[in-house]
Amino acid sequence: MNKGLFIVFEGLDGSGTSTQANLLLSSLNKLGLQSHLTSEPSSGPIGTFIRQSFKGRVNLSKGISPVTGNDLFDEQMAYLFAADRHDHLFNQVDGVFKLVKESRIVVSTRYFFSSLAYHTHNEYDMARVKDLNKAFPNPDLVVYFKGNVDVSLNRMESRAFKDEYENREKLELVYKNYEKIFKEYKGKLLTVNALNSVEEIHNEILEFVLEMIGN
Repeated sequence: MNKGLFIVFEGLDGSGTSTQANLLLSSLNKLGLQSHLTSEPSSGPIGTFIRQSFKGRVNLSKGISPVTGNDLFDEQMAYLFAADRHDHLFNQVDGVFKLVKESRIVVSTRYFFSSLAYHTHNEYDMARVKDLNKAFPNPDLVVYFKGNVDVSLNRMESRAFKDEYENREKLELVYKNYEKIFKEYKGKLLTVNALNSVEEIHNEILEFVLEMIGN
């Protein structure tokens, strides 16, 4: 029986993480490797609340904090995502570590790297969000989809609904944050060119993962 793994896909909205996560899961399952696809925000109770807030079904405070001078929406998102992440990892129904212990390969689109990229505007924000997430362990592998803001915006153009973060100003900041995060990251990392073809990216990721698990 293969050892379970926790693999995380990170990148800009529209960079192809969801497409590639599904392709990887399909290939692994065809090879007889039990796999599970998940995401953040999760499908749990806090994750569902977050999704509803992005859609505007739940109204959260917006504007500038009179205490910190930072964006109120992003501050709330950082706390909510940390709470959802705890549930996502440790709940006893379908938590990531329960599944990994059962020797499953868990593939998640987004993890705490997204909070660092999306919920921070300056060094103060970065320090605060790092502190919120410091107890969460690194995954076994991060696949970073190094993309392009223009391409991401074009790919998202046809979406029926766009959330709070799917705009040029936000994505340009997120891109800069991601570059800084993964330049400093010391864990196992695979950086792929998100502008390559779907097939090229899938083959690169699959080969890397199979090499990791010794298949």
